[in-house]
Formats: sequence, structure tokens, C-alpha cells
Amino acid sequence: MIASNLSVISCRRANSAPCLSAVEEHLEASSSYRTLSPTGHLLVAVTLGFIGTFGILNNLLVLVLFCRYKVLRSPINFLLVNICLSDLLVCVLGTPFSFAASTQGRWLIGDSGCVWYGFANSLLGIVSLISLAVLSYERYCTMMGSTEADATNYRKVAGGVVMSWVYSLIWTLPPLFGWSRYGPEGPGTTCSVDWTTRTANNISYIICLFIFCLIVPFLVIVFCYGKLLHAIKQILLNDLPILVKAPIVISIHFITLPS
Repeated sequence: MIASNLSVISCRRANSAPCLSAVEEHLEASSSYRTLSPTGHLLVAVTLGFIGTFGILNNLLVLVLFCRYKVLRSPINFLLVNICLSDLLVCVLGTPFSFAASTQGRWLIGDSGCVWYGFANSLLGIVSLISLAVLSYERYCTMMGSTEADATNYRKVAGGVVMSWVYSLIWTLPPLFGWSRYGPEGPGTTCSVDWTTRTANNISYIICLFIFCLIVPFLVIVFCYGKLLHAIKQILLNDLPILVKAPIVISIHFITLPS
């Protein structure tokens, strides 16, 4: 570490930008890869192995059942299939790389692979979250309106599925074009949005991502299910007197029956 710091000082005195950049990248990589012990990397690898294996099997089973049985092809199930598809793609396109990196204690597929991994996982994660928000809104509309499945419902659900992917792309493409960036995170075995760089460019993106891809979907989910719970509560309160009186009426009729 002392030698590395001396190298940085030497590069600065020599005013050599390539040399300084190379040494600083080496220091950054070295510090990030040492945040976990070999045992820690092993535990992460085992956890990712279980998550990837069961994620692939479970989501693939759901997709197979959906394709095989027409009775399952209801509007709400299309939203569930969209969530399963995004989760399956995470397990296929993302988890194997982080699993392999954890077994070796370092990122294995270079800078381009890191950018791809961060973009793909961010895209698919936001798709799942937006799909959950759309699902809660669909349940709210169904509960408050008609419960019959018709062509209009299918079109609305299809629009919700397309919207989840387009919305996710809107927020995951900017780091590829200079608004923030994708890079290593944590112990250096996974990649994501740059959460640590404190520049106006990066902080502005993180704030917008937090608001529009977490807070807004969360508020939609809370609002819709809150309304549903309130409606269910009102139904129970309205029907409770009838349910309480019913046994009394039955007992009176039983007593007055002719012998």
C-alpha cells in the first residue's frame, strides 16, 4: 500500500495522466476486492447458487404451466408471467456471473461485462417492481369495477406490460450515455449503478432513480392495497349485523316449528 501511494505521488509530480489513472484504478480495485474474506466470498457464492438454481426452476415452471394450460391465461396472470420472466432473466443473465465472481473473489468478465451486468440487472429489477405496481392497480380497478375478463382487460394488461419495460429502459439507459455510470459495487464481485461517487451528475441520477423507480411504485402499491383493504373492511362491517342476526332468526324458526 505504501509503494502504491508513492507511485501515485510520483505520477502526480511527473504530471503523467495515464500513469496516475492506472495507479488509482489499481488502488480502487485492490481496496474493493479486500472487503470480504475468502469465507465471506464462499458464503455469498453458496447463497447465489441457491437463489439462481431455485429461481430458474420455479420461474421456468410457472412459464411452462402458463403456456400449457389455457385456463391460466387470464389478464392478471399475464402480469405475473411478466414478473416471472424478468426474474428468470436475472437468474440466467446475471446470477451466474456474480456466482462465478464470488467463487474467485474478483470480477471475471472485464469492464464491458460489468456494464452489461449492471444494466441488465437494473433493467430487470425495475421491470419487476413496476409490474408489481401495475398488478396492484389492476387489482384495485377490478375490485372497484367489473370483475369480468374481456378483450379490454387484456389490452390494458398488455399495455401495462409494455409500459413496465419502456419505463425501465428510460431509467436504465442514461448511465450508458453519461448520466452516472455502471461499475463495481460492494466486494467487487457484482456491478450496479455507481452509488458512491459524489458528483452533481451522479447524485442527480441517484435521486431521480430513487424517487421514480422506488418511491413512486411503492406509493402506488400502498395506495391501491390500502383502498382495497378499506373496501373489504366496509363490506365486512355492512354484512356483520346480518351475520349476527342470522343464528337468532334460525333458532326462532326452529323453536316455532310444529311438533
